[in-house]
Amino acid sequence: MGRTQLVDRSTLLGIVAILLWSATVALARSISERLGPLTAGAAVYLAAGTLLGLHFVWAERSFQTLRRLPGRYVFGCGALFVLYTLALFLALGLAADRRQAIEVALLNYLWPTLTILFALALLEQRAGPSLIPGTLLALCGVFLVLTQDTAVTWASFSVNVRRNPAAYGLGAFAAVAWALYSNLTRRWGGSDGRGAVPLFILVTGAAFGLARAFYGESGAWDVRVVGEVAVLALATGCAYVFWDLAMRRGDVVLVASVSYLTPFFSTLVSCFYLRVQPGLRLWVGCASIVSGSLLSWYSVRRTAGTPVRSEANRSAW
Repeated sequence: MGRTQLVDRSTLLGIVAILLWSATVALARSISERLGPLTAGAAVYLAAGTLLGLHFVWAERSFQTLRRLPGRYVFGCGALFVLYTLALFLALGLAADRRQAIEVALLNYLWPTLTILFALALLEQRAGPSLIPGTLLALCGVFLVLTQDTAVTWASFSVNVRRNPAAYGLGAFAAVAWALYSNLTRRWGGSDGRGAVPLFILVTGAAFGLARAFYGESGAWDVRVVGEVAVLALATGCAYVFWDLAMRRGDVVLVASVSYLTPFFSTLVSCFYLRVQPGLRLWVGCASIVSGSLLSWYSVRRTAGTPVRSEANRSAW
């Protein structure tokens, strides 16, 4: 009975982690509006990294775990982690308005589908026939999101993207970077499943701070922005701890399945917190991205018999 309760609690904490991550886009955009994306990223990730570092020291009481990790995982996957976070924060900060920030976030949510596609080559996974419609459905979702309030044509899509190519380009780059990280973490990571996420987050915060030193940003701290930084840093730190517990002791298949609903939860929270009135096409596009991701995931899970898992699933932005 005690073990059953532990598993149930761990699974629940995994779902809580997904809900915590769903607030990332809304808070990151709000903080970036006041401080700039570089200052926002530095504040959030240095605070979250410190929190996770303290938890790591308390839980492990040794740095032997980090020392045993393969070098290509630490440096290769670490670089992808930093690049992904920099690209996403910059994309959200460079968005022309809050609605465009939500569009950029949904573009970033192509990473689950891309993860499956890259797994075919990098992890030698085998996919079933549902991979093709799943991929097409996710791409159609992005197409719908990026043609809001205009005709659903390639011309309107191109015009919208050209209005802010930096934001959309960084959002797409973030999706590719995280998909690569997802696969290479599994390929290069340690066999015991332990990773270096606390270290990656601290380095990410330092990278933001270094970029901030070279490219000054004008912003003003106030009570609200301090609160938002604290909440996002705490949510990020807690989410990683909760997810790690769920992956070790919970129902992995259930939690992984729920994680693919993150685009929906994130869009819902972002529209509410940022006070954006979403159009029908945005919701249809969001549903297409979620459905396409699930179909792609199911195609590999059905063929291989087990879900594609990696440390990268811990951050389902």
